Amino acid sequence: EVQLVESGGGLVQPGGSLRLSCAASGFTFSNYWMYWVRQAPGKGLEWVSSVNSVGGTTYYADSVKGRFTISRDNAKNTVYLQMNSLKSEDTALYYCASMVAGRGYYVMDYWGKGTLVTISS
Repeated sequence: EVQLVESGGGLVQPGGSLRLSCAASGFTFSNYWMYWVRQAPGKGLEWVSSVNSVGGTTYYADSVKGRFTISRDNAKNTVYLQMNSLKSEDTALYYCASMVAGRGYYVMDYWGKGTLVTISS
């Protein structure tokens, strides 16, 4: 059974920090790019960050660049998102997703159910 289980969400004040985790199982984690995607209230999905299968290449949306850091630990089958200097605009449901490496087209293979991040004073 394939599973992606996000954790670490919660309520934090503006300027604060939070670390999200996504634990994967049921597939060969080291063969997949990992993604964080979020959905703010009333809005569509927004790509946040990506990391390649071995962790050497990362990408970030302009809205989070310099504040968020994606990383992965393939020995633990886990991907992380360290979020610093949080803003109210970061409030969203954060999803972990995966895409097999080397396929040549952009489609997520697996999705988690999300973890809610709320930034409020």
